[in-house]
This record gives sequence, C-alpha cells and structure tokens, in this order.
Amino acid sequence: MYDRRRHQHSAVVFIALVAALAVIAVPAFAQSVLQATLAETNQKTPEANTANVQRALADGSAIVVDSRKRAEYVAGHIAGAKNASSVDEMLKVVSGDKDKAIILYCNGQHCQASRNLGGELVAAGFTNVRRYQLGIPMWRALNGPVEIELEGIVRIFGVDRTVVCFDARSNEEFARGTLPGAHNIPIDNTSRVALGEKAPTLQNDFNIRIILFGRDGDQARKLADAVGKTPYQNVSYFPGTFEALAAAVKTQ
Repeated sequence: MYDRRRHQHSAVVFIALVAALAVIAVPAFAQSVLQATLAETNQKTPEANTANVQRALADGSAIVVDSRKRAEYVAGHIAGAKNASSVDEMLKVVSGDKDKAIILYCNGQHCQASRNLGGELVAAGFTNVRRYQLGIPMWRALNGPVEIELEGIVRIFGVDRTVVCFDARSNEEFARGTLPGAHNIPIDNTSRVALGEKAPTLQNDFNIRIILFGRDGDQARKLADAVGKTPYQNVSYFPGTFEALAAAVKTQ
C-alpha cells in the first residue's frame, strides 16, 4: 500500500513538474505580432511574416512585390515594394532570375491576388516564392511606411475631397507655394507632429487619407517615420520631389 501511494505521489509530482516547465517555456516560444501569419495549410507557396518583409526591405534578401493591379499599387504600396501582377511582369522585376527570393503581398487575408500569382509563378518555375498574406492592411495597422506614386496622387486629388496633405518643407519654402489646402510641418526643425492641431478634421477621425510630401523623398520619409508613431492609419508619403508633385497637380 505504501509503495503504491509513493508511486502515485511521484506521478503527481512528475505531472506537476511537466506542467510547470510548460508554463515557464511559454515565453520562449511566444511570438510577437511581427511574427504572425495566417498559418495557412495546403497552399502552393509558404507564408512570410511582417518581420520577414522588414528584413527583406532592409537588407535586400528578397524582393517585396505588390501583386495587385497597378491602379491599386500607385494609390499606396509598401515603401520599397515593386509591382507585378503576372508572370511576365515578374520576369522583368527579377531580370529573368527565377531563383530570386520573392515575397508577394496584396490586400490581406481574403484577397486572392498573391495566392493566384504565387501559384502561377511556381508553375512557371520560380523556386523561392513566399506570401505576406496579411498584406498591406496589417502593414498599415503596424504603421509601416507606405509610398504613393505621382499617378495615384493626381487621381486621388480628383476624387477624394477629404484627403489631408502635409508639407514637410521649411516655413519659408511653404510660404512661397505649396499644394492647395496643404498644412506645414517643417520636419527638419521640429519633432512635433500634432496633425490634429494643424487639421482639426483629424481630431475625430484617425482613418482619413493623409498624404505627406517634402522637398524630396528623404524629407517626406522623415515626416512619415514621425507620423508612424501616431495613431493615424491611412498615411502615405510621396517619394519624389516637390517640383514634380506641384507640376502634376497643377496640370489637373
């Protein structure tokens, strides 16, 4: 009887020890939101996470490709991403190298663009294709930098009367001329980016479309990085020069 009780006690202690170790081990296996994926199964291409995309953009270990149509791409895309929505377009992006590492993305969980293009690329002989299936919705939610092309700005200016623009140039440059309705945040002289103080409409709506521009792409990106530390979600910056932007908007 004593041996049986001792055996039972030992078993209980063992189970408790395993449970305790499991609890202790959880933090070691815990993932941040940057490592999150949809954990999809039975797909032709594996998933990439946000950290993978950040790394690829930083070190060039993979080409990040927006698989949506060009009209969507020019209206806002992950900064540094290329655009290809077909095998032929992808061949141009990779200069014919089908072994080049590629990370596709599109409009997120329920968008089929990356899944479809990924399957087509594999069938065409591409060997290193992954999908950031959480896509640009997750990228924006995490305040990742988003670029907008000149073509996209011109189109938006024609149809979206709610868009709010911020000019990152100096007070003097701003006073000499800017885009219609733009507000000034001279990012080289301030670290304060209280957008709502400049544009009251932003105080109650953090999803209004915001476009940032500057003297050049570097200055606009500097403002974008600062705005990325605020709650605003629908933010894009123009990577070109103010002169090109002003000329395009003026000719509408």
